[in-house]
Amino acid sequence: MSGAPVSGAPASDAPVSDAPVSGAPASGAPEGATPSAPALTGVLETALYVTDLERSTAFYRRLFGTRVLLDEPGRMRALDVAGRQVLLLFLVGASDRENPVPGGVVPAHDASGRMHVCFAVPAEALAAWEAHLARLDVAVVGRVHPERGGTCLYLRDPDGHLVELATPGVWEIY
Repeated sequence: MSGAPVSGAPASDAPVSDAPVSGAPASGAPEGATPSAPALTGVLETALYVTDLERSTAFYRRLFGTRVLLDEPGRMRALDVAGRQVLLLFLVGASDRENPVPGGVVPAHDASGRMHVCFAVPAEALAAWEAHLARLDVAVVGRVHPERGGTCLYLRDPDGHLVELATPGVWEIY
């Protein structure tokens, strides 16, 4: 891979523009304006990079009661999230080279540092989530009440990643 930025992406030392993404309606565009991009239905996968696959898998399975969809020992696990999304747990450094898979090759990727991921929870389930976290002895390290009326609970996973549980009323779209 060359070190050049992806077309349309700013170089790492370039200032970030407030201009809309190409094809997206500009701020102030008429209600219901349709971007020129093809159909998109949501985020399917979210990835976290962890130092111990067993420990992290156990944590998320205990937290969410999820099942393992795919297990590649020594590299990654894919966990079902609410039957609609996938949480990918990658062992740090184990995917920093191309990975041949049936049907093609997944390009190299990796990350380091404490990351953030947010899971949507219904407002009426917030108290149950707080009780569940207490039963699991998972500390709530932060709580935010956005002005739109939602609630965000923050906790840390075994690698220090920030895990957020958010009720509706956090974003204009949620």
